[in-house]
Amino acid sequence: MGVSGCGKTSVAEGLAAALGLEFVEGDRLHPAANVEKMSRGIALTDDDRWPWLDVIGGEIAAGVARGKGIVVSCSALRRTYRDRLRSAAGGPLAFVFLKGSRELLLTRMQARKDHFMPVSLLDSQLATLEDPSGEPGVVTVDIAAPIAAIVTAAARGLQALDQAR
Repeated sequence: MGVSGCGKTSVAEGLAAALGLEFVEGDRLHPAANVEKMSRGIALTDDDRWPWLDVIGGEIAAGVARGKGIVVSCSALRRTYRDRLRSAAGGPLAFVFLKGSRELLLTRMQARKDHFMPVSLLDSQLATLEDPSGEPGVVTVDIAAPIAAIVTAAARGLQALDQAR
């Protein structure tokens, strides 16, 4: 989880591969209206996000019901969003918070090609973000490292959470 440009998809794909789990791209679950809104540089509201979060929560709950863990990329910027996902999961749920400086995030967003999220929305995402560091079930990983190192740190953090349960 984290703001746009933090590497959610790349890290989640790597984490899913490392852990032998299914990967679900949260951006693909957005309603078309949300994607259109963001692509026009309009920040989403809570009312825009709730249905999307419910779909993601359903994906997580389905994985739990099958007895299979899944890795989902999702911004989950506010605690209330994370709590909604925790409630929907119906089982254990952990978050990997991909934390980075505005400058690094901006550089990464500017380098992306063909992504619907414009750079102009970075500051609104940062303003919405409620840093989850210290919340139960959250692993915080600095994104300044290469993707492989971020995936390794995330996997180790999740393993430590699992052992503590």
